[in-house]
Amino acid sequence: MDMQEAAEYSDTMLDMTLQAINPQVQWAHDQNSSGSCDVTRRRTVLTVISEQRRGSFLGVVERFWKKSGYDIYSVRSDDQFPALFAKSPEGFGISLVIADKGQARFEVNTPCVDESEVAAPTAKPNGPAYEGVEIPRPNVRSDFWSAGTPVSSPVPKES
Repeated sequence: MDMQEAAEYSDTMLDMTLQAINPQVQWAHDQNSSGSCDVTRRRTVLTVISEQRRGSFLGVVERFWKKSGYDIYSVRSDDQFPALFAKSPEGFGISLVIADKGQARFEVNTPCVDESEVAAPTAKPNGPAYEGVEIPRPNVRSDFWSAGTPVSSPVPKES
């Protein structure tokens, strides 16, 4: 397997994981990178994952990863910043980290493979692409995943 094939396999792992989440969340490609023999692919979820739904969100992902044959080798059970870390049977590392404001980030790290050029991912985000600009904090509300999170409202202007 070369780096391009490893990148494509990583993209498939991410595609399948995001497709397993129901209701669907909006995501964008995050910064991808490649080393001398490995590739890292990242996707950031733009849907707000409320504190009340984080356990459910991680549970959906964990069940899918186990069903896919991934070994869950670490779980960070932090109320504010929980995370899951797993490895596929082929040696690809995959993680889900809940960051500030409930922003979920997925990352796949490949094992060392044959060196090659690596093209950008071909999967289209299901929302804005944010190419060349910083991805914002989660800003998409979901009736399910964002439940319990207060909606920010504009401050009324004083007369």
